[in-house]
Amino acid sequence: MNLKKSLLLVAAILLVDQLSKIYIKTHFQLGESVAVFNWFKIHFIENEGAAWGTKLSDIFPISDETGKLILTIFRIFAIFGIGYWLYDTIRKNATKTLIVSVSLIFAGALGNILDSVFYGVIFDHSHQQVATLFAERPYGSIFHGKVVDMLYFPLIETTWPDWVPYLGGKTFSFFDPVFNIADTAISTGVGILIFFNKKAFGTSDTSLSEEPSRPETFSSETHRSETDLSVTAQKE
Repeated sequence: MNLKKSLLLVAAILLVDQLSKIYIKTHFQLGESVAVFNWFKIHFIENEGAAWGTKLSDIFPISDETGKLILTIFRIFAIFGIGYWLYDTIRKNATKTLIVSVSLIFAGALGNILDSVFYGVIFDHSHQQVATLFAERPYGSIFHGKVVDMLYFPLIETTWPDWVPYLGGKTFSFFDPVFNIADTAISTGVGILIFFNKKAFGTSDTSLSEEPSRPETFSSETHRSETDLSVTAQKE
């Protein structure tokens, strides 16, 4: 897989990811939900932290704004690292599986960093209102944007039986996380690397060069010797 195809894959994922986020941001209020199926909903939330909404300020004695800035800067450095990894795998003619995986991870990471870097300066807030793109009074500043999530798959929603200790009568649901297209790309790329590890890090088909065949040739000296033996045999 060459660089052009990899970049096309990255661009396609970025386009779908950003269009979906902009649509949700400009058509939904924060917390609004629309049921597509019983097991799939469009549910608009904003993620200010890392995975599962974790904030650095929840772990370290720093403010939310400082934690957000540190997290965004870390993500930018991570983008450069993943980008170099992608370039290096293509340069070394790695397997198609590995290149596709890294391309998915790179596209997903880039999609979410765009939210973190720019959304705070191009949108206003979504609390009890639908946000405006390129708003006159944006909700934040550069590097302090919130990641837009909207894909929600409540595959199971039920209540624990009353006889279950500690849990009886409480609601049980699976799958709770709300995510976006970029998250899906990252998870898919990582999943491919985990489940198809040997195929991903094996030898590229195009890098396998067939061993050159060795035609059965004879030196002129050997040929003359065989000719002399043939002539001698005929004389006898």
